[in-house]
Amino acid sequence: MRGNIRVDLKFLIKDNKIRTMVRESWAVSWPMTFIMLYEFLIGLSDVYVASKFGKVAQAAYGFAFQLYFIFIIIGIALSVGAVSVVSRLFTSGDKEKFDTAVGSSVAAAVVAGLVFGAFGVLFSNDLINVLGLPGEIKPLAIPFLKIYSLAFLFDYILMSTNGVLRACAMVNKSLWVMTIVCVMNIVLNFILAFGTPLGLNGIAAATVISLFTGAVISLFYTKRLVSAFKVSFAIMKNILGISWPSGLLQALWQLGALVLFLILGLLPEHNIEIMAALTNGLKIESAIFLPAFAFDMANAVVIGNLLGKKDNEGAFRAGVVTAVMGVITAAVMTVIIMLNARHIAAFLSNNDIVVRESIRYIYIALIAEPIMAWGIILGGGLSGAGDTRSVMVITAIGVWLVRIPLCYILGIHFGLGVTAVWWVMNFSIIVQAVLLTGRYWNKKWIALAERSIAA
Repeated sequence: MRGNIRVDLKFLIKDNKIRTMVRESWAVSWPMTFIMLYEFLIGLSDVYVASKFGKVAQAAYGFAFQLYFIFIIIGIALSVGAVSVVSRLFTSGDKEKFDTAVGSSVAAAVVAGLVFGAFGVLFSNDLINVLGLPGEIKPLAIPFLKIYSLAFLFDYILMSTNGVLRACAMVNKSLWVMTIVCVMNIVLNFILAFGTPLGLNGIAAATVISLFTGAVISLFYTKRLVSAFKVSFAIMKNILGISWPSGLLQALWQLGALVLFLILGLLPEHNIEIMAALTNGLKIESAIFLPAFAFDMANAVVIGNLLGKKDNEGAFRAGVVTAVMGVITAAVMTVIIMLNARHIAAFLSNNDIVVRESIRYIYIALIAEPIMAWGIILGGGLSGAGDTRSVMVITAIGVWLVRIPLCYILGIHFGLGVTAVWWVMNFSIIVQAVLLTGRYWNKKWIALAERSIAA
């Protein structure tokens, strides 16, 4: 494999089409970067508002937010399947099959959003009660998650339609929609939390209202792409076949984050403050890894479109170009955030212990961010080709065979504390990046994509 890597990289660097690939990748990546920036700003405002209600409120918000992501993993997965299928059909010239794929994607999102939204509203209380949370967090987390659950349907529709827009070279429309969502969410956060009896729950209510607005607008743009919304169980099966590994991946990742919160809760001292610090640290870190996810999603579109044109070698090289761009972006942002760690941490909390632990997280966890960006973006390329199973397996190895066991063994069992937990997180990221690189370079995903298009 090493010989192949040397040859491919040499060819990549000398290829005259490199500038074209950079432009094409950047045309998709920069709007997605802004969309991910919006996600970061929304999350930052959430944490800031929650901090005004105290450390217990921050911890409750962080835990409920992790549960929220577990609930919407099917929506995220369906959007991955939609991008993979629609991006290749968009450039294949098969209009009827394209229209059916778009309709099937939206229909699947609506059904799943209704089911999981109802489940969240009805069973949030039972779900949180069975988890081993500190007693003071539960009364705040339960109503928060119930309100969040009302947003599932709108979030599912928004993710699916935004995925379709990206796959059809309409990422600027998606950017416009998410600009509206971002502004509404942040403004409503402050109005509803501080200006109404909702208090902390105003954060969740702001999410529901802004996502509803975005879903309506994005659905309108998507309808204009097709003559009519058609549904095909064969195409839906193809989308679901790509989606389920991605859904399981998201479940494994979010459950891993949830278990990490529970592990931190077992620390003998300052466990609440450290859980609040992790909440803050993840939001700060998202300034880096959300742009990485932007390049990840852009890579799925770029590779999907090129595979639809039967340009397999171009797809491979464009994926590497996009990954390099993402690594450079992540490295620059890592330096900026680490240099300003103290100011950022102090902005998000007025508790001295929370601030101290947030800074410790930033200084340790951010070291591996460029490596994480490389792995995530290559994984996005694999997903764009429909090779979601390999990404799922590799993620499972990194989280459940490396991160979670070692965090507990070193941090709790051997008493090395929270510092060991943060270093184990870095190690798991390196393991995943190495495995994803190997999978990308063997090019088996190209043959998989060709079979998928033919079907």
